[in-house]
Amino acid sequence: MSEKDGYNAGSMLLAFFLGGVAGAGVALMLAPQSGEETRRKLRDLAEDAKEKSTEYAEDVKEKVTKGIEKGKDTMATTLEKGKEYVEDKKTAISSAIEAGKEAFEEGKKKFKKA
Repeated sequence: MSEKDGYNAGSMLLAFFLGGVAGAGVALMLAPQSGEETRRKLRDLAEDAKEKSTEYAEDVKEKVTKGIEKGKDTMATTLEKGKEYVEDKKTAISSAIEAGKEAFEEGKKKFKKA
């Protein structure tokens, strides 16, 4: 499975984690112990799942933030390069037009003399 199929490492890890939590919950419900002990274990399991999901969400948020910052930097760099390219071409075109005007004037002068 790859990212082009809609799966990435994060979603696979989350699915694995949630499957583990669900399996542990079922195991606790079927285990031969008192109701109070089962409820305590389920509560502990739920708290653990909450902590891990919060950590996972924070990791995802951090990665997204870094990706956005990197994208902004890349966009700024690309924009700056684009501006430089346009300015270079604008200068080259202006020089070519000026050279064309001068050549035209030279040609006119030669044509009048002839």
